[in-house]
Amino acid sequence: MSRDNKHLPLTETVYYILLALAEPAHGYLIMQKVEELSRGQVRMAAGTLYGAIDNLVKLKWIEPVATADSRRKVYAITGQGREILWLDYERMNHMRIVTKEIMSWE
Repeated sequence: MSRDNKHLPLTETVYYILLALAEPAHGYLIMQKVEELSRGQVRMAAGTLYGAIDNLVKLKWIEPVATADSRRKVYAITGQGREILWLDYERMNHMRIVTKEIMSWE
């Protein structure tokens, strides 16, 4: 995956969904984790979440995983999903570093 990937930058919602799926989770838990990780800045309706999940599965960034509870679909991040998450993290970290250097913030 190249640095100039057409999927970068990730939306804040997608970034947090991928991050939330570092451990497998079902939809409601994903929504809770996203809200927690974003300190309440990102709140999703179920329709938004499931639309995002469908897209992320198509991109092969997440995948359904087998569970004992057939009533809930559980998802986990894939290797490709981890890679795109890392690329976006590096992109944002670079912006943070260069901004700090230019603005002389500590």
